[in-house]
Amino acid sequence: MARPALDPLAGAGPAGGPLAGAGPAGGLGAGAETLEGAARAEAVLGRLQLLVTRKLDGLLQGDYVGLLPGPGSEAGESREYRAGDDVRRMDWPVTARTTLPHVRRTVADRELETWLAVDLSASLEFGTAHWLKSDLVIAAATAMAHLTVRGGNRIGAVVGTGSGVPKKTRKKDAQPEHPPVFRLPARPGRKEAQGLLRSIARTHIRPGRADLGELIDMLNRPPRRRGVACVISDFMAPVEGWERPLRKLRVRHDVLAIEVVDPRELELPDVGVLALADPETGELHEVQTSDAKLRSRYADAAAEQRGAIARALRSAGAAHLRLRTDTDWLLDMVRFVAAQRHARTRGTTR
Repeated sequence: MARPALDPLAGAGPAGGPLAGAGPAGGLGAGAETLEGAARAEAVLGRLQLLVTRKLDGLLQGDYVGLLPGPGSEAGESREYRAGDDVRRMDWPVTARTTLPHVRRTVADRELETWLAVDLSASLEFGTAHWLKSDLVIAAATAMAHLTVRGGNRIGAVVGTGSGVPKKTRKKDAQPEHPPVFRLPARPGRKEAQGLLRSIARTHIRPGRADLGELIDMLNRPPRRRGVACVISDFMAPVEGWERPLRKLRVRHDVLAIEVVDPRELELPDVGVLALADPETGELHEVQTSDAKLRSRYADAAAEQRGAIARALRSAGAAHLRLRTDTDWLLDMVRFVAAQRHARTRGTTR
């Protein structure tokens, strides 16, 4: 379904969207090969950073600003033990004194290294509501950078996209492209974070699917000190391909999984015969959406798929944030952060 082109600087609410119109198809990567596309990406990023600063500053204040405050080495207060707590942090003196099991909290380290695994497969160049899924990927990366880059923290990324056209069929005078998976080194400072976001926004989304398991596994190599790892994807790849690398990543890092979803991936509208194109393979399919049984089977299959993704993320120990193209993603993010902070402080003794 096509979306009308809009001015990328017009409107910051769900109806206008700060990301609309960035490229011929509305996505940031679609026009990145031209100067016009780069200029639009720059304008959209500027608008995004202003929007994130205005809406998140003041709401998420504290000693450490971030989606997932990382554990530190400095001892903090004790609180009662809850199922799932790390037994290595048991506070035995307080436990003996109160006769109730307690764990020692730690103060978040001031300097934190955050890594993003950004999936820009062709399936993300899709959207039927206020923006494309690829737009939400860039928005989520921008919010993560804004929330974690302060205080000398470093942020880096690994970005994956489709393999695209084979090299043998490319023109000799074609512009060089990023490989299907590439790394952007972690550096401190806002200027470096903005450069990282520009590189992500200008990534040309090519046909095919990035190997999500390989993308996540790149965050495990080489081994890094404990920090925060954020995986941004629609997680449409087979679960068995990325669940194990995610479990391995969770052993050493706090992991946040941001799932990007479009409402048409959950249910089909009754619009008669609908022509669909697979963005990764180019295959065309015609679907009779007037068939109520077909729509019901589609919704059931979609619910089962999303349920399997949620179970895999929960089993891996990752925090799970779902962003939809038809809702206010900033509000969803604020609610998620508030819930995370409430869960971390619940049961704290004073």
